[in-house]
Formats: sequence, C-alpha cells, structure tokens
Amino acid sequence: MKIAMSILLILMTGISGYTQPVKNRVLVFFKTTRYHHESIPAGVAAIQKLGRTHGFITDTTTDSTQFVPARLKKYAAVIFLSTSGNNLLDTVQKQSFRAYIKAGGGFVGIHSASATEKNWPWYGQLVGAVFTDHPEPQPGTVLVTNRSNPSTAHLPAKWHWKDEWYNFKEIPGNVQVLFCADEHSYKGGKNGSYHPLAWYHNYDGGRAFYTALGHFPEAYSDPLFLRHLLAGIRYAMGIQGGKK
Repeated sequence: MKIAMSILLILMTGISGYTQPVKNRVLVFFKTTRYHHESIPAGVAAIQKLGRTHGFITDTTTDSTQFVPARLKKYAAVIFLSTSGNNLLDTVQKQSFRAYIKAGGGFVGIHSASATEKNWPWYGQLVGAVFTDHPEPQPGTVLVTNRSNPSTAHLPAKWHWKDEWYNFKEIPGNVQVLFCADEHSYKGGKNGSYHPLAWYHNYDGGRAFYTALGHFPEAYSDPLFLRHLLAGIRYAMGIQGGKK
C-alpha cells in the first residue's frame, strides 16, 4: 500500500510553474447565501466517488473558516460547487484564498460558482466570467470547440444537454475555451454567436477550471459530464494533461 501510494504521488506531477509539494486531496466548498441548488448533494457525492475511483481524497464543507493557510495548504485544489451569493468569505479568508492561489493552488468552479462573490473582482477573474442571468432551464446544444483536451475529447462535437444556460457579463478573455452554447438551439441566450460555457487558465500563480453546466442532479450521474468534470479537477490539482 505504501509503495502504491508513493508511485501515485510521483505520477501526480504538476504543470509548468507548479512548485508546491504534490497532494492528492481536494476541498469541496458548497456554501450558499442566495439560491441553493438542489443538485449540490448529488454533486458532492459524485466528486467523492470520483476521488475514490481516481485516487484523490475529498473533504467537503460549507464552513468558510476553513479558508486559512494552515487548512488550505493541505489541498491540491479547492472546488466551489454551485456556491452562490456575496461575502461567503470575510476579508481575512479572501486574503488567505488569494495567497493559496498565488502559491500554486488550484480552483474548480462548477455552475453557480460564477454567481459567487460578484463584488470581488479578483475572484471574478479567477473564475473567468461573472454570471448575469439565465433563461428557464431547457434543452439545448453544446458546441465543443476544443476536441483535444481531456475534459472534452470524449464529447460529441454537438452535445445535446439540458441546463440553465448561463449568460455572462462579459465574454471571458485570456482563457482556453473548451465548449460554447449554441444560442440558436434554445431561447434566452444573450452572449451571441460566441458564448463560452467551459474553460481553463493559469491565473495569478495557480490554475482555474470552470464549467457552467451542472444545474440538475442528473448531471452528476451522467458519464460524459463526469469525465468532463474529472479532467477539470485533475487539471486544477496540477496533474499534467489532466491525466495520471
């Protein structure tokens, strides 16, 4: 067992610029002060199962007092799972989280993570875009623009999906876009012909992955979505190419 764990830790090498000791633990944070998604329990369970299957430990919390250096330094990535509202973190906790990212930490934002801390510009840039609104949930089409990334290589070029189809304040810049919404396939899109929904980027010393999908509990039992999410978590953890 010790030998197997040692091999696992050796294989979990970081991307260029990631110099922290390799870790195999993530923190799922799902605090809400506004809308609370019914899918959160399914999301927590799904990430825990991904961890058991793919070799990482998953801690979960709604307690923002966990955002202190002594706690955060244990984690390869922090996952904001459908968080919502402002002031989830106080001033000191925000400083600690920013220091964690600057030191090479990883971030994953799922669904309404982009509707979180909307008055904190640094966080909005970490996520990559700020949520404005969404139409009524409905079926639509995801256009996969990057077919070579581990989070999208398994997806069809046109992926039929049902979600809330988030609109954003601005089109994300300086990020690597993975897929977009086809606004012709549903009603209520406001970002036009180029409407990114998922992306990743290096930011302020760390790594960030965001996907706007994940409104419904059913998403967290869908194998295509779970593979997309797993690769994003691996990227945020600093695993080269999103693979072990």
